[in-house]
Amino acid sequence: MLVGTYTGQGSEGIYSIQFDPATGAISDKQLVATTTSPSYLALSPDKQRVYAVNEGGEGNVTAYQWNDSHTQLDLINSQSSQGLYPCYVSLQDSLVAIANYGGGNVVSYPLDAAGALSDNPVNQQHEGTGPNSDRQEAPHAHCAVFSKDGQYLYGVDLGIDQIRMYSVADLTAEGEVALQLDAGDGPRHLTFHPNKDIAFVISELSSTVTTASIDPLTGKMTALSKVSTLPEGHEGDNSCADIHVSDDGRYLYASNRGHNSIAIFSIDPETSALKMIATESVMGDWPRNFTLSPDNNYILVANKKSNNITVFKRDKETGMMYYTDQQLEISQPVCLKF
Repeated sequence: MLVGTYTGQGSEGIYSIQFDPATGAISDKQLVATTTSPSYLALSPDKQRVYAVNEGGEGNVTAYQWNDSHTQLDLINSQSSQGLYPCYVSLQDSLVAIANYGGGNVVSYPLDAAGALSDNPVNQQHEGTGPNSDRQEAPHAHCAVFSKDGQYLYGVDLGIDQIRMYSVADLTAEGEVALQLDAGDGPRHLTFHPNKDIAFVISELSSTVTTASIDPLTGKMTALSKVSTLPEGHEGDNSCADIHVSDDGRYLYASNRGHNSIAIFSIDPETSALKMIATESVMGDWPRNFTLSPDNNYILVANKKSNNITVFKRDKETGMMYYTDQQLEISQPVCLKF
């Protein structure tokens, strides 16, 4: 498994760690690429190439290839992110897309046969503001993800409460609004139901998850329902971060920073509406990112402020997660990728 980190307080770049799917044990932290604040990673389907956004400085996106012994990531090339604070990267076929939080833009890079990033990317600048004067004074793109059918690129923008959409067939064309979120929601990440034309959007500022239907012909979305990620009665500060759906489409998980938990929801098989089952402590502080293991038997959580990765056993039937007492210390982990 690969770990992206914020550097400067102990971490030096991208790390690999060993995960045992039989026991849930994690160990053997190894630095595989020295680079500045690789805060989000994307892997090629064959796992041989890795793309990272570098959130420090002017901002970059960097391409790597594993060496022959699979012990180090060799640099392919690096390009400007065309905006400050790049925080998300996605890969589809010969195209890489990133989101720049500071720049408020989504940028797409064609790849050559060797996986190198083009020096002539397509830049889609978002415009507008939201009602939260502290966090929505400008566009803040936080996620760039391709539709399941590969026809559209979605840009989730926290600053303007929108998901923008762009046609992959012509990324230079002006984008459209795929989904308008409620004012002040601050959408952050987007994921899809594995078997239906349904999207789930986690909103950082309102601590909610919105369920939306997707029109397969147009790619546009319609909000169906919205639920809180917090238990009833919680009054402390909180900001949501990451979101994932189990491979069987029965359960959804969302991370709470502040409440420091994973909210567990069942997904209605008919309506796709969410029902909270529980919230589980992440046994750490500030779960910016988490992931399900490939077999979906475990959930691993990257806790940025407590500098640890914690491991939870997952019950596939009930959706519940249970701390295994397995954890690994690492400075400011913020992205986990199998």
